[in-house]
Amino acid sequence: MQSKRGRLDRYLCTHLQTHRKAVRELMLLGNVSVDGLIVKDMDMQVDEFSHIQLGDQILQANTPVYWMLHKPIGVVSATKDAQHKTVIDLLDCEARYELHIAGRLDLNSSGLLLLTNDSRWSNALMSPTHKVDKVYRVTLANPLTEEYIAVFAAGMYFGFEDITTQPAKLVILANNVAEVTLSEGKYHQIKRMFGRFRNPVVGLHRLSIGDIVLDNTLAPSESRALTASEVACIR
Repeated sequence: MQSKRGRLDRYLCTHLQTHRKAVRELMLLGNVSVDGLIVKDMDMQVDEFSHIQLGDQILQANTPVYWMLHKPIGVVSATKDAQHKTVIDLLDCEARYELHIAGRLDLNSSGLLLLTNDSRWSNALMSPTHKVDKVYRVTLANPLTEEYIAVFAAGMYFGFEDITTQPAKLVILANNVAEVTLSEGKYHQIKRMFGRFRNPVVGLHRLSIGDIVLDNTLAPSESRALTASEVACIR
């Protein structure tokens, strides 16, 4: 999702339905403030969370919102869906319909899901250039062997997209259970990687994204706001 960042004068022209000259006059008279400071620079950059006032009139005072949800199986990672309950329906948050999902999970996967109205934060979280680790617990239909570890670490070539995956860490936890760490998120990547071994994934649960770990006090379908330190660790 793109950030709503742009020039202050353009925001004021649009919001006030007036022309640039009138906006310039308002600013030169000291009638416009951003985040509590009078601003006369028409080129100043603002975003959807800049607190903008015209005199005593508040034009914009949005607050960034960050939530974690313990997504259960059978709920779709979408804001709207005609057939299934969505993760938005589960949130106990007044601003839930203003949020978007940062890193989806498919219908039959569970675990940590992050939602926000801050597009710059979610872009930093999901951008391939930042290589934020995502950790999953994966349950397989068949037993694992040591061969999996080396193949995942080397990366896999997918001919359909003509791409090679980034090295992934695989730790065998039990006979048919592994912990997998990815620094990217290709389409159904984990299922396709295990598919090379003809070993179907029967359970996929996301444990963490970066330093944000699924709160173990949250039961499936429960959610809470992120702490300030959790939000800051992604910036």
